[in-house]
Amino acid sequence: MGKNKLKKFAEMDTYEHVFQASFEDVKSKDFILKGKWHEKYFKNDRPIVLELGCGKGEYTVGLAELFPEKNFIGIDIKGARMHRGATDAVAKGLHNVAFIRTHIELMQSFFALGEIDEIWLTFPDPQMKKVRKRLTSSRFLNLYRTFLKPDGIIHLKTDSAFLYEYTNELVKENAFCVMVNVQDLYKSDYQDEILSIQTYYETKWLDHGLPIKYLKFHLPVAGEIAEPEVEFEFDDYHSAGRGVKKREAFDKHADARRKGK
Repeated sequence: MGKNKLKKFAEMDTYEHVFQASFEDVKSKDFILKGKWHEKYFKNDRPIVLELGCGKGEYTVGLAELFPEKNFIGIDIKGARMHRGATDAVAKGLHNVAFIRTHIELMQSFFALGEIDEIWLTFPDPQMKKVRKRLTSSRFLNLYRTFLKPDGIIHLKTDSAFLYEYTNELVKENAFCVMVNVQDLYKSDYQDEILSIQTYYETKWLDHGLPIKYLKFHLPVAGEIAEPEVEFEFDDYHSAGRGVKKREAFDKHADARRKGK
């Protein structure tokens, strides 16, 4: 591990709003703040909103600034990325934000039933070949039910046509209540303060002319969730774009598309 990463991890250990819990820490017991986030950490009864796969934390911090009447928690396993958002929160003096470094699959160990009001999924990996790993799959929606309030809200913001179509069909298949469904967010008539917040990867997709899709729906507290029996066309680029080689390949592909090749 590079010295820069070790430095970031060490610095985050000094942040009171960052919690770094390993798999071993919570695999057989609940996290110390489970069911007590309002009382012990935020010290208020305002709604709690999660951003799962928060990356650099731009959205978590941006939402916390826009909505001081709510509490926000960003969650990701990549601590070196999270360091940026965690440090920005300190610099901006935000007291309604926290970060947890852990696996999303372990969320049930961190939050009690009804403790969370909303979940944001911002540009998650579409996992085109692995249904169970998609953050909007029935598997994960059932996980969210273990800590969301009844009819809690799910936000999906994505550049991936594959993930959007998959999630849209799943929502229709199960007759979930849809609040917003936009296939090209920045060319639509939809007006909301959230449009002022853009992640690093979102700006890249916009620069290359990719439409950003946004889906906001209520997740019912009970009932079996059926997977859509539909085949979806794969994205022709790496949506997550996390690695240098992937980003270079995408940039080359996007340039070719703009030139009509």
